[in-house]
Amino acid sequence: MEKDWKLFRKKLGGWQESYMDRLIEEYKDILNSDALSSDKYWALRKKIYDDYKSPGVLARDVSRSNMLWILLGLLRDEAITMDDLEEFSDELKEDIAQFMK
Repeated sequence: MEKDWKLFRKKLGGWQESYMDRLIEEYKDILNSDALSSDKYWALRKKIYDDYKSPGVLARDVSRSNMLWILLGLLRDEAITMDDLEEFSDELKEDIAQFMK
């Protein structure tokens, strides 16, 4: 599990950057829509507020004991896919698969 922890810490920032890049494109779509300015503002505000809660934006309590929960949150929010976990141990991937069922 130590290897998984080190790999997780190494990859988390990059995963978050990629996820936020995708969110910014979604924000641009809201801003570039034909909606009223007030509707765009409120839609963007709600989206940013909702996105802030995702571990793809802010992973809280990053620790070994929370690594599995953070990974599950990243998968749930589609910030990562199972392919992103290729380098992790089979044990960790099996644990994740059990929770994903």
